[in-house]
Amino acid sequence: MISPLETYFAKHRNPVLPIEESISLEKYCRLDLSVSNNDLNDIDITDPALCQQYVDKVLSKTDSIVAYGGYLEKRNIYADKLSFAGQAVSRDIHLGIDFWTAAGTKVVAPLYGKVHSFQNNKTVGDYGPTIILRHEVEGFQFHTLYGHLSLASIENIHVGQVFEKGSSLATLGTPDINVNYAPHLHFQIIIDMEGMKGDYPGVCSADKLNFYAKNCPNPNILLQISD
Repeated sequence: MISPLETYFAKHRNPVLPIEESISLEKYCRLDLSVSNNDLNDIDITDPALCQQYVDKVLSKTDSIVAYGGYLEKRNIYADKLSFAGQAVSRDIHLGIDFWTAAGTKVVAPLYGKVHSFQNNKTVGDYGPTIILRHEVEGFQFHTLYGHLSLASIENIHVGQVFEKGSSLATLGTPDINVNYAPHLHFQIIIDMEGMKGDYPGVCSADKLNFYAKNCPNPNILLQISD
């Protein structure tokens, strides 16, 4: 069944990526952090320094600035995070698209929206500073989440603040601020926030995948950058 979002974005193919527009699409490359990537077998991908080394290797090999990907990837990167792994069923399936690039890189709003909520999710393995925007297209409401931001990104914003399509929203944080990850943007579409503010699961367990895949559809229906 085609969702209202898919219908809308199929008709309005003029996407703006959430990373600063000065970086052309030719400088983007795909990044595979899944458990099936044999290149990661001997790398402790939970270590932000080692993860950064791997990202840098991929970027250098492809002469790129931004590495992206990860929707519904099953990953080992959460194995050391108690909030993900210390449960009866581990949460290790990623629900957004990540954009791995330098700390301080500008994050932009890919479409018009208003601030729904924001907060600093400080638990190790969480998002760190996070902003969530609310959008409405042809009567259909949904949200976009921006995680792993800098502290400055949430210092001077307020609920209801308007961000135009392509306007500057935030900057990416460093590992000490984004709670133990190599610098990157976690970008996720969320239809129903389920009453949450400033936070929403970005990773799920296999037994909850059916619900979350519907409530958090592939961000590429908006961004249109991957196959």
